[in-house]
Amino acid sequence: MSKQTLVVLYGGRSAEREVSVLSAESVMRAVNYDRFFVKTYFISQAGDFYKTLEFSQTPAQDEKLMTNQTIDEQAKIKASDIYEEQAVVFPVLHGPMGEDGSIQGFLEVLKMPYVGTNILSSSVAMDKITTKRVLESAGVPQVAYTVFVEGNSLEACLKESMEKLTFPIFVKPANMGSSVGISKAESESDLKVAIELALKYDSRILIEQGVDAREIEVGLLGNTHVKSTLPGEVVKDVAFYDYQAKYIDNKITMAIPAEIEDDIVEQMRHYAEIAFKALGGCGLSRCDFFMTKDGKIYLNELNTMPGFTQWSMYPLLWENMGLAYSDLIEELVTLAIEMFEKRESHLI
Repeated sequence: MSKQTLVVLYGGRSAEREVSVLSAESVMRAVNYDRFFVKTYFISQAGDFYKTLEFSQTPAQDEKLMTNQTIDEQAKIKASDIYEEQAVVFPVLHGPMGEDGSIQGFLEVLKMPYVGTNILSSSVAMDKITTKRVLESAGVPQVAYTVFVEGNSLEACLKESMEKLTFPIFVKPANMGSSVGISKAESESDLKVAIELALKYDSRILIEQGVDAREIEVGLLGNTHVKSTLPGEVVKDVAFYDYQAKYIDNKITMAIPAEIEDDIVEQMRHYAEIAFKALGGCGLSRCDFFMTKDGKIYLNELNTMPGFTQWSMYPLLWENMGLAYSDLIEELVTLAIEMFEKRESHLI
């Protein structure tokens, strides 16, 4: 039986490109090579495409993928050159230009099956403000928030925020992941500075009530029929779980499963599945919750392409459910093909 070609697309233009490389290298080592032949393609920070390594068997531990520091210009290709009939794409891309619907639209134009959520769902879930508004309409609990849009009155926004929210307040670019551009404000002057920082990454800013809460995450897997994991908990060694703490300093550990009462576990899984369906999700997502000391839960965000290294929360959540990392990749490819066939069948 011939092997299925799996195209691993990684890198990208967002600030999360380094995480993408780590995820891609984990995938290429975990793939079941009895079933798959792996081709890797790198998208540089400049947005150019490069053909990189191919694997018919598990690569050596010291095998490294191309990065922005090791680009070989002779390997540069047209974006459309990634096309291969019957191949499935795993776009291990995080953040803008990766999980915001843009690459998904490109792959649909190429008529290639791909792992993960579709164009609209990716775009909506990537935007923190739009996500909140959609999930509010579906009855999913959210923390209080206000919004600043570049060009509007900053003073009016500050006034509204001071009336609706209490410190600490978190300020987030609407379209950015992995805690990039997020700040914690303890005063009105902090709030102004935090908004200015967030504007470097986006023109729409979410201003959100800080809560003293545990950070709990639930994995989702499926298309029409959605499965959820038992929750896992992010245990921090720092006060604020920012990009540096997450990926550079590695100052976090995970408790899987999280020590939570059964009724709250069921609530979280229920709300995670509602959120996934409300946003039109398919393939995979990770739902992130806050849980306060008095047992209240708030859905913080839904991540449609969570970190996918072997030590990332999402694969570990499924491992806890009995689904090994390599088997998870196979399931995601199966779901990708299923959704591709469904999309094609709708074009009548």
